[in-house]
Amino acid sequence: MQKGIENINKFTSIMLDVKNEALAQIVDAGNINELEELKIAYLGRNGKLTTLIKKIKDLSISEKKQAGGLINEVKNTILDALATQKNTLKESARDWFDASIPGKKPTIGHLHLITQAIREISSTFEKIGFVRVRYPEVEWDWYAFESLNIPRDHPARDDWETFFIDTPPHSKYGLMVLTPHTSSGQVREMMRVKKPPIRMLNIAKNYRRQSDVSHVPMFHQFEGLVIDEGISVAHLKGTLDYFARNFFGKDRKTRLRPHHFQFTEPSFEVDISCGVCKGNGCKLCKEGWLELGGAGMVHPNVLKNGKIDPNKYTGFAFGWGVERTFMMKAGLEIGDIRLLYSPDLKFLRQF
Repeated sequence: MQKGIENINKFTSIMLDVKNEALAQIVDAGNINELEELKIAYLGRNGKLTTLIKKIKDLSISEKKQAGGLINEVKNTILDALATQKNTLKESARDWFDASIPGKKPTIGHLHLITQAIREISSTFEKIGFVRVRYPEVEWDWYAFESLNIPRDHPARDDWETFFIDTPPHSKYGLMVLTPHTSSGQVREMMRVKKPPIRMLNIAKNYRRQSDVSHVPMFHQFEGLVIDEGISVAHLKGTLDYFARNFFGKDRKTRLRPHHFQFTEPSFEVDISCGVCKGNGCKLCKEGWLELGGAGMVHPNVLKNGKIDPNKYTGFAFGWGVERTFMMKAGLEIGDIRLLYSPDLKFLRQF
């Protein structure tokens, strides 16, 4: 073969030998890798069949046509044998599969920790008669400020504090804003119910132009509103203590500090006893208390704006950030509120 091929008979004999040799080795192949090696050995650029094909130049013109048909037949036979053996090996691999071996379970996600907090807050207040409501995230200035006894020159109504929407103002309700607090739902709820008693829990997104370790431009608040005959500060304090014990732990308590809010009178800042030192004073709280949020008795002007008679009914309200409240849970030690919106799975999987 090295010296050339004198005639078609010799070419045919050599070709058949190559075919039979290839078929025998293919049948004996024990894995897919061996089949790939055989394919290269016979059909590759320097394979046995390829080398033999180059020898047809030694044949006469009439014999080359006959040799071409034989080459195609042998090549197709080898390719078919390779494919058949490959399928056979795959079937054998499936036969070896042990169905009793436990599979790998896919990773299962969970509700975002803010959603978990909202559900827990809702459940806590629903047990004492509060009804969950939702009001618009895009609100009118009147509901967000005017109806809540907030004057036009108040800093909260400045462009640097509130997101105003670039749209023509309403003839009655004024400019459109992204609601800066859930308190805008107070007068809406009074108008909806029309006649007390009212026990509202409004949890919604709020928007303010603030961003640092304790503020984000979009955050969640939960607003509580109770209106009925004879409601006093004692009812407010009892409600806050109930929430503190159920959400933060049975040993936690609240206290009220005098403050000023336009829509409540009297107004209070609400503190909660520190969960680290149990109210004794430590590096975290300094004096045993952590600030939780604002609260107070509903201002008579707000009741009037909601079409409620302030001479017959009284009420209390409180509004706190969901994120800030959640961060005060014992053992979390979250030092930056922005972490709650982090896409870092290492952080989120802890909850």
